[in-house]
Amino acid sequence: MSEKRDLLAIGHTALDYIIQVNEFPLPNSSTTINNMRTFQGGAAANVAVVASSLGLESSLVSAVGGDFLGSEYQNHLENLNINIEDMIIVDEDKTPTAFVLTDSNHDQIFYFYWGAATRFKEAPVPADAISNVQAVHLATGDPTFNSKCGEFARKEGKIISFDPGQDLHMYSSPDLLNVLKICDILFGNHHEIGRILESINMDIDQLREYGPSIVVETRGRNGSVIYADEKINIDAVERYPTDPTGAGDSYRAGFLKSYLEGESLEYCGKLASAVSSFIVEAEGCQTNIPTPDMAIGRMLTI
Repeated sequence: MSEKRDLLAIGHTALDYIIQVNEFPLPNSSTTINNMRTFQGGAAANVAVVASSLGLESSLVSAVGGDFLGSEYQNHLENLNINIEDMIIVDEDKTPTAFVLTDSNHDQIFYFYWGAATRFKEAPVPADAISNVQAVHLATGDPTFNSKCGEFARKEGKIISFDPGQDLHMYSSPDLLNVLKICDILFGNHHEIGRILESINMDIDQLREYGPSIVVETRGRNGSVIYADEKINIDAVERYPTDPTGAGDSYRAGFLKSYLEGESLEYCGKLASAVSSFIVEAEGCQTNIPTPDMAIGRMLTI
């Protein structure tokens, strides 16, 4: 059985193709790619990697292809002491791949190839991995698998955070309600939180009474808002955004790092904002991760 750990991230581990364009093309037209590079990514893996770099003992459960075994990505996760013994390996398929297009306004369009992640639905709940952590973060991934894992985690008395991210469109209203009911913290950007409230026909206060007592809404350069017993506004750390990809995942990791250490919600939001400000300064989700001292130093400027 695994040793006791702080955080388990469940969801995608993926390869990211980060593509820079001046503008998105209209249908039946084309545009020039200014730059394209490949990085290690996937929302769950991003959270686990950043959380581990900030000092949490992290675990990761994802569905990956046979190409993951022996890869640079596997070695990277193991070197960070992230427990990946419960990864779902699909030998005959490929590791999920994301194509992330960013225009000159820093707006983004995502294309995502699920590959091995289509096997989430048939995978058993990683009971040992869940039982041996303090908190479970349900990231982008299959709604059915997330719901099963969340229900087991709730029975085990774990802290549960939920971030459907770009996979929000895959959740029916009943699916979404099932996961919201059992989570303690809901993360989303302002677009996603708006769509969630519309889908379930609730306002923020009704949502908090129904499920997550803490709702964290990120707003890019406009900072973030934490809805709890009081509404807490968090300023963004102003930095030139080379690439916004992964900023949200790093915010979640920074928030959870502080939350699990018993810090105030305002502190959690400020540290999260500081952590994410480093990520946007470089291309890729895992390429400019701060040390805890670096993050705290920048947090003090907020």
